[in-house]
Amino acid sequence: MGAAFATGIIAAVLVIAALIRASGVFAPLAAALFIMALVWPVQKWLQSWLPKLLALAITLVLTVAVCLAFASLAAWGFGRVGHYAIADAARYQALYIAAVAWLDDHGVSVAGLWAEHFDVGWLLRATQYITGRVNTTLSFWLIALVYVVLGLLEIEDVGRRIERLDNRTAARVMLDGSRATAAKLRRYMVVRTQMSAVTGLLVGLFAAVTGLPFAFEWGVIAFVLNYIPFIGPFVATLFPTLLAMTQFESWQAVLGIFVCLNIIQFVVGSYVEPRVAGSVLSISPFLVLFAIFFWSFVWGLFGTFIGVPITLAILTFCAQHPSTRWIAELFGRSAEKTPAKG
Repeated sequence: MGAAFATGIIAAVLVIAALIRASGVFAPLAAALFIMALVWPVQKWLQSWLPKLLALAITLVLTVAVCLAFASLAAWGFGRVGHYAIADAARYQALYIAAVAWLDDHGVSVAGLWAEHFDVGWLLRATQYITGRVNTTLSFWLIALVYVVLGLLEIEDVGRRIERLDNRTAARVMLDGSRATAAKLRRYMVVRTQMSAVTGLLVGLFAAVTGLPFAFEWGVIAFVLNYIPFIGPFVATLFPTLLAMTQFESWQAVLGIFVCLNIIQFVVGSYVEPRVAGSVLSISPFLVLFAIFFWSFVWGLFGTFIGVPITLAILTFCAQHPSTRWIAELFGRSAEKTPAKG
């Protein structure tokens, strides 16, 4: 028993190391599988009355259009706020001068720190880093799109091959696990969308009540960025606070804006959503938070988004076999019991 446990730990460590080392291969694959699980019902419905390739083309166009729509919403919101911030640059300059003077009076030389750490070389390195990240992101989604195209073309054929396997238990686990996982992932995205809408509505209403400009835009930004756990809500909180610095006379009011926005994000994102997701998807709220942190460590920003879906998939497949069902029962709220067959 001890040897088997040690072997399992070693295998898990090796798998995690491989996922980190070969993230350029496995992360786009995970994204593609996630997208396929969401869009397959559309593809299947279209195939019932259209040629397969035409149905695939329509599915891909719709998928890309939805992704671009979300990106456009964020770009529109930030663009509106950005134009205002540029027009109000003089007030930010005055705030900066006042802050520098205050720090100098308290023995902190901002000019010296700026000269020491933010030289031309730093600016060049930052530019190179941003350019590299943009190229990496484009490559990531291009590879994922190729996976999606090939996967949607073969998904039915793969299902038939699994059904013909001699090992009936393995066939059942793969087929039932895949169907159950896809259904849970779709429910997860429904919950995520609902919580994002609630967050956006609350942020927009709060901004309107407090007199913060661009209340609708802040609500839209909060809605879109809420799909990225932790990092997205932080960005959606930081920028309204920066705008509030030029709109309110006292620092207490600015601090109040920052605290209240964080309370909204915390209550919805860290209290309500994990419990709603846990109730709907039979997964522990603690495991939801752990999955986000763990997969962020493995795959960075993308890991924060895909962490919960991957954990859902693992638990769902574990629930399909008697030897691993205890894992789903341990970490789920009401793990589904699937009778063993074959």
